[in-house]
Formats: sequence, C-alpha cells, structure tokens
Amino acid sequence: MVTITEQESVQIEAANASDRTPVVFIHGLWLLASSWEAWAEAFEAAGYASVCVSWPGDPATVEEARRDPRALAGKGVGDVADHVAEVIGALERKPAIVGHSFGGLLAQILAARGLAAATVAINPAPFRGILAMPLAAIRSTFPVLANPANRGRAVTLTFDQFRYSWANGPSHAEARRIYERFHVAAPGKPIFQAAVENLNPASELRVDVRAPARGPLLIFTGGIDHAVPPAMSRAAFKKQRRNPSSTEHVELPDRGHSLTIDDGWHEVSDATLEFLHRSLPA
Repeated sequence: MVTITEQESVQIEAANASDRTPVVFIHGLWLLASSWEAWAEAFEAAGYASVCVSWPGDPATVEEARRDPRALAGKGVGDVADHVAEVIGALERKPAIVGHSFGGLLAQILAARGLAAATVAINPAPFRGILAMPLAAIRSTFPVLANPANRGRAVTLTFDQFRYSWANGPSHAEARRIYERFHVAAPGKPIFQAAVENLNPASELRVDVRAPARGPLLIFTGGIDHAVPPAMSRAAFKKQRRNPSSTEHVELPDRGHSLTIDDGWHEVSDATLEFLHRSLPA
C-alpha cells in the first residue's frame, strides 16, 4: 500500500526535477515533519533538495494534531522505517538522511539497509544492544510507560514534562515558546518497543552496525540531554565504529534534546552541512 502523502510527493518531485542531492529529514516523537522547516530552508540554500518525511498518518499541521491527538496513535518503529524507505525509493538519487531522537534511530536503521549516501543521527534513541539506561531517561519516559494502555494511545506531555525531558537546556521562556510552537502528542508504542528492545530478538529497533553499505555516519550527543542521555548516544557511536565506513561523533556539552528546534539549531545544522559536504560524492 502506498503511504506517501501529497506533501511528500511534492518534495520528491522537486528533488527529482533538480540536479541536487536529496536530504531526507526524519523527526522523532512529540514533533511533526514541519519541525524541520528551518533546516529545510538552510539546506536548500546550501544546494541540497530537502524532503521532510512525516510518520504514517500524521496530521499535516500542529493545529490539526492538537485537535485530534488520536490520529497520532499506534505507529511503531517498523511502520515508520518502511514508510521512509518508500519515500527514499521514490527518489532518483540516493539521499543523505538526517534524523533526530527516534528519527536518529530510524536514520541508522535505514542506513544499514544501504539506503543512505551519508547519515546524521542527532541525539538518537537507542537501538537493540545499547544497555545504558540512565535515570534521566527513565524519568523522561515515565509519562508514557507508567500506564500500559499508552502503548496503543497518543500521549501529550505537560509543559513541565517537556521542560525536563526535551528542553532543559534553553531558558524557561524559550522552552515555553518551543513547546507552544512544536509540541504534539506522540504514539506510545515506540517507547514501549524501546523499553523491551534488549529482551526481544525480533525487535524492530535492531541496527546492523557492520552493514557494508551503511556509508559515512555522524552521531551528535547533547551533553545535558535527559531524553537520550550522553551515555546512550556515546554507546551508539562506540558500536557504530565497528562499521568499515567512517563514523564520527560530535558532543555539544551544553545542549539538551531540543537542539534541533531551539534557538541554537544553527550550531547543529552547520556541523551537519559540513559533514555532508565532506562525505558526499562531489
């Protein structure tokens, strides 16, 4: 079944009509594809074709998502990976993939399938085999995991919950601004999948870190991230270094989980562009 949205189709057609390398952006939980708009503009200005991918069934706008949070429920990591793979399959050139949080995990899953020319995983959710579970991560996921029924629901964070897990780096006023601008409900299923990934041999969160067609990879770590504490992204880097392709790591000591959407997003996007300029074929 074709799951590509009209908005994605427009971006795919524009990318295919250009002579530019596509960059596919994958968001994580509690955001929509529109959270990448500033990045998409910056990457277009730098000579790339931007494709901001939605999770299957996501509403198009924050306003729509807040009117009907139930539309966001029920999606798992495998569903999203297959949808993004479908979008990539419609592109005429192999793209770079940039993902944040669960989007960073998805970027690594897809890169291991040989679908990326280069990959950037920003504060990525952990894949199977990463055992680190800091207390901050447990506290960040508690609003979802506290109720088993949330596996099939969409969960909205309160501002205080968002402030702790996502936006502990910015000022209180800035955290409030990004919460009001970007935050939407998120499916609980991926959080439950992550909670048992190391007990499930068939986990959808598996990443083949030795996949020979993976290509260059950059992993970002936010030094004060609570949702994906540094121990998790450092562990991902350590495992990904087993790959024959280049694997790089950038740690930003004073940045939290909101580093792609807060006022310091340019620091991350500029480093991403520099990596892609070095890593992609001329």
